[in-house]
Amino acid sequence: MNIKYCKNCVFPETKPDLSFNQDWICSACETAFLKSNKIDWKERGNEFKKIIKKYKKEGIGYDCLIPISGGKDSTYQSYFMKEVCGMNPLCVCFETTFATDLGKQNLDNISKLGIDVIHFKKNHPVYKSMVIDSFKRVGDEMWPNHIGIYTIPVMFAVKMNIPLIIWGENSQMEYGGPDARSVESRILNRQWLEEFGGLLGYRIEDMIGVNNITKKDLTPYFYPTDEEINRVGVRGLFLGSYFFWDARKQVEIIKKKGFKIKEDGPSEGTYTNYENLDEKLVGLHDYLKFVKYGFGRTTDHACIDIRNNRMNRDEAIDIVNKYDGKYPHFAVKSFIEYSGLTKKEIDNVIDSFTNPLLFDQYKDGSYKRDKNYNLIKKFKLK
Repeated sequence: MNIKYCKNCVFPETKPDLSFNQDWICSACETAFLKSNKIDWKERGNEFKKIIKKYKKEGIGYDCLIPISGGKDSTYQSYFMKEVCGMNPLCVCFETTFATDLGKQNLDNISKLGIDVIHFKKNHPVYKSMVIDSFKRVGDEMWPNHIGIYTIPVMFAVKMNIPLIIWGENSQMEYGGPDARSVESRILNRQWLEEFGGLLGYRIEDMIGVNNITKKDLTPYFYPTDEEINRVGVRGLFLGSYFFWDARKQVEIIKKKGFKIKEDGPSEGTYTNYENLDEKLVGLHDYLKFVKYGFGRTTDHACIDIRNNRMNRDEAIDIVNKYDGKYPHFAVKSFIEYSGLTKKEIDNVIDSFTNPLLFDQYKDGSYKRDKNYNLIKKFKLK
């Protein structure tokens, strides 16, 4: 199969919600050009300072709420709002699916920055049922986590009367979006979550009845009502819409503040050692994207490095061919431990979402694999 790729980076035409101009430059690269050449970041920064000044409380109280995981982005958000902006933030973490020891350390470190942290520990039987169902139904075992990380912080903002929520990067700006609204948006609200939050067409109501789950069981996963949002005046801003977002530079800053990277090699599925450190199953999540669309986390990271002038396209091709799409042995082993599913059951689900146009099959429809259990591709990055 012949897949066409962006001529500047290595994003393929198979990437959902990505568009290309007449010269075959992808929308993510076009946005990166605007970031580097057209946006007045000093003006944006001044605008941000004026906005947050309105929310700073006199006396006791939290000036803003920051959704966190303990990862690089949320650690930087916490540091930035506390130490650079002089705000008193409350950090709220929706417990991840299967936390790593390193992730636990980095999450604990945020409170050591002098910030109050709420760690929401969910109902595990209900959540586990959601994980297994979404894995089988939409090919994403992290689907309920994607819901919780957006709903729980907003719920606490409403309950504790904290109008300002500070999110990190706008993923649509960094990785390309379907239209100008998604890329240019500076606000994360219910509409953004439903349109661009990666819910794969699934809604939380679809979980009612799964393994006897009731609507009341799903309370944490419902976004607050418009009436509640308007009463408090909740406003969620992307920090990356006001300040140039550069993860590598930000990691160097937060390492000095206690953030730990993976010292024994890169994270599964990529070549970097500073991202996806908190969750044991993330390699499976990224692999499911690869089998559906023919690209994975390595491609995401290489494209960012190209756009930030840290890598040229030929170097990116070499790295993608080396790391992208490898079978996630660690994540699958962890998912067996977490879910109770067998490897065969997990592989059968993965195969059900694997695109036969992209990968070689035997006559019986099973997929061809090499000695390391990696799929045999029909396409070549060039």
